Amino acid sequence: MTDESKTKDVYHVLLFYKFVRIDDPDSVVNAHEEFCRTNNLRGRILLAPEGINGTVSGTAADCMRYEHWLRSDSRFADIVIKSDEVSGHVFRKLFVRKKEEVVTFRIGHDLTPEAPVGRHISPAEWKSLLERGDVLVLDGRTGYEYDLGHFRGALRPPVDSFREFPEWIRANLADKKDKTILTYCTGGIRCEKLTNFLLEEGFNDVGQLDGGIVTYGKDPETRGALWDGLCYVFDERISVPINATEDRRIVGTCYHCGTPTETYVNCANLDCHRQHLVCTSCDISTDRSCSEACRTAPRREQFVRN
Repeated sequence: MTDESKTKDVYHVLLFYKFVRIDDPDSVVNAHEEFCRTNNLRGRILLAPEGINGTVSGTAADCMRYEHWLRSDSRFADIVIKSDEVSGHVFRKLFVRKKEEVVTFRIGHDLTPEAPVGRHISPAEWKSLLERGDVLVLDGRTGYEYDLGHFRGALRPPVDSFREFPEWIRANLADKKDKTILTYCTGGIRCEKLTNFLLEEGFNDVGQLDGGIVTYGKDPETRGALWDGLCYVFDERISVPINATEDRRIVGTCYHCGTPTETYVNCANLDCHRQHLVCTSCDISTDRSCSEACRTAPRREQFVRN
């Protein structure tokens, strides 16, 4: 039996990014679109003059072919690809697009490979620094991601999008430039831009969790310790577990009643679709709606409860 036949029923989801100069993003978009469609891959790949940012799902064999093909381009030969085994596709379709930035930050310039970024911190050192207690830990994600799960003691900036960080940092951390600032995000890409911005703003000691939350959760030494809740992911899984220790805590609370929960749903009102945390009881009593107006809205999604 070939390696490919052994893996035809196993699916993977890949997560990757790299900041590298791309002078022909349109042609790279077209090539990725064609290859992914030919090999039955689904997901989201963004390309910009500053690099690539993507996550795709497919059979293990198809994902393996994509990895080999991606690295055959000298610009991506050393790209780091994170992989998780899943039960099937975690995306409904393929989305490959050219963008101005691979992650929208809007500070007026691209992030070049030569630009200074915060030092990459291994999971073991990260855990040690958190236990030390004299560092400032900044969650580099949005509020709804934080609310489902986060590192213990991390700051929660009240932001709805990544591009809001510069203004918030200038307004709230200007007097903390001599402190050790640690940042983290799902896979690492947002921290590259965030720590570059912090250094440009004059912060002296800036670090980022190497590989992001997903890498930390797989580390056999730390076992995801000091992470509370689940990690939000941008695919149909919605969330993945991180903390495999006995000290695991639920931090999410129901939008309606405050009961502890880790279930995110979209409001059934098709003109709202607000994503919110909900407990089983409130999901039923509100008919999966974030408000009474949405519960009685004329355009509602039909769903089947498990």
